[in-house]
Amino acid sequence: MSESISYQRVQAAYQRARAELLSARNDAGHWEGELSTSALSTATAVMALEMIRRHRPDDDHSLDSYIKQGIQWIATHQNEDGGWGDTVKSFSNISTSMLCHAVFHATCNTEKFATVVVNAKQYIDRIGGVEAVIARYGKDKTFSVPILTHCALAGLVDWKTIPALPFELSCLPANFYKTVRLPVVSYALPALIAIGQVRHHFQKPRNPITRIIRNLSIQKSLKKLISIQPTNGGFLEAAPLTSFVTMSLAGMGLVDHPVVNKGLEFLLASARPDGSWPIDTNLATWTTTLSVNAIQGTLSEFEKAPIRQWLLQQQYQELHPYTSAEPGGWAWTDLPGGVPDADDTPGAILALLNLRPEDSEHELSSELRLALRNGVQWLLDLQNSNGGWPTFCRGWGTLPFDQSAADISAHVIRALQAWLETEPDDADIPLRKRAEHAIQRSFRYLASVQRNDGSWLPLWFGNQHIKNDENPVYGTARVLAAYASQEMSDSTQAEQAIKFLKSVQNTDGGWGGDAGAPSSVEETALAVDTLLAMGLDPDNPNITSGLNWLLQQVETNGFTESTPIGFYFAKLWYFEQLYPIIFSVSALHRAEMVLKKCTDDNLRLSLAEEDYPIMSTEKQ
Repeated sequence: MSESISYQRVQAAYQRARAELLSARNDAGHWEGELSTSALSTATAVMALEMIRRHRPDDDHSLDSYIKQGIQWIATHQNEDGGWGDTVKSFSNISTSMLCHAVFHATCNTEKFATVVVNAKQYIDRIGGVEAVIARYGKDKTFSVPILTHCALAGLVDWKTIPALPFELSCLPANFYKTVRLPVVSYALPALIAIGQVRHHFQKPRNPITRIIRNLSIQKSLKKLISIQPTNGGFLEAAPLTSFVTMSLAGMGLVDHPVVNKGLEFLLASARPDGSWPIDTNLATWTTTLSVNAIQGTLSEFEKAPIRQWLLQQQYQELHPYTSAEPGGWAWTDLPGGVPDADDTPGAILALLNLRPEDSEHELSSELRLALRNGVQWLLDLQNSNGGWPTFCRGWGTLPFDQSAADISAHVIRALQAWLETEPDDADIPLRKRAEHAIQRSFRYLASVQRNDGSWLPLWFGNQHIKNDENPVYGTARVLAAYASQEMSDSTQAEQAIKFLKSVQNTDGGWGGDAGAPSSVEETALAVDTLLAMGLDPDNPNITSGLNWLLQQVETNGFTESTPIGFYFAKLWYFEQLYPIIFSVSALHRAEMVLKKCTDDNLRLSLAEEDYPIMSTEKQ
């Protein structure tokens, strides 16, 4: 063991990182975190407010300060190349740049910010404008059509160039959605309705039958939109989606519509003091389960109890009005705009198992057991026919964010396995057999999507330094965690994946999203954590150098620096302030346990040599 990676050093770093994580809890005892401010969110929010302001009396200035501050924030955070990225740490991209550029025109601020506007226009022309937006998203119209609609409302894009969205399909029963193959993903139904209608308002279809059908569907689809809007007005708790819906309805003159009024309330409530908007309100459930699972049950019962009760309260008990999801799942947030999904639900199951009271190691309370079984049942019902798990809806379509995902499937495997290990063998035998079979099917799916280099790609995480914004380090680390939970480190897939992680480690000891990407706390911690879980010796050079890099970040307080590796809907970048801390705690906790075991084993060996010197010599 290298002297620089002593048990004492790891223990000190772990305690420091753990203390930082615990200090981030709110007054209720759980975690909320803080999502990055977003130029994209700010641009769409300003456009929505401007569309409403245009239809208000001239002496109504209630929205002026929000619009003025938002415009100023956008102008201040323009990148040197003239474009904007999704976050203040992101590279410029065509989507966000077109959205930001448009609001200067919509709000009549082109002269005041002439240099900003000129530089933005040059960037957009250089990248490819409308054609580049369409090419970026391909067949998925979930985000390309809203972007172009935003620009059309500013007078910069001809409505004829914007593909029509068949909003009339929203009038069908929910169980028909996956059959009719909607051109947007499952979570974008509000955009389908509102943006489909505003495009229809400004550019009627030539086909008379289509025109009649859509005219007849306007009121019914608007009623559908009202029925699926959360009580606080925020669709998915997301400023962009809520803004797109609000600006579309207001842009066609429906400024007094209930959806617009509630959308406005949400946008004003979620504005930040500096004039910006975040990508989403919070990831409270997600960050709480990640934190609990990183600490791995080392909290006291006094600390566990309020988190456990809060987490149980977040489980959906009724049919979800948005996606028609059955009861039993968890969303990423505790707020009304959340939707149950297959990544937060396994996270919640694992966290609840880590939060069980100390006196119930062998017997869970009836409330906790029921919640876990309902969560397991919910996940089993969501599994796709190919053995993988999608995010929201089973078999909805072929668009990327509705397909099975390797990282999500691996997360589900871990949760199902943990539940099986705590559930009595004679309890609910049919459900146990379903879970066991589902795990086997999912491993076959994972084997089928493993890439030739041994890696897996995640769905909800990326790296802007890598081609196509991929992050195979994150995906591979997350999938390997499932193999570790099954003690399958010697499988062909696991061996190839371990080889991949070793091969893309940077010379400084850390990991980025792939070979050559700058090392980050998040990706390095995940790689170290996973390789240790797969049984690599702490003396292994990859572990030693990776752990040393991570320890240096903690010792210099660099472990709190977030990296934009998160994907929000439709590949919108974000970073979360708790991610590097959480991942560091998890990796260092595992390293501490491994090194402690090595220390204990060495101590036992030393005692054995003193008591039985002849036997010890023979063994040597």
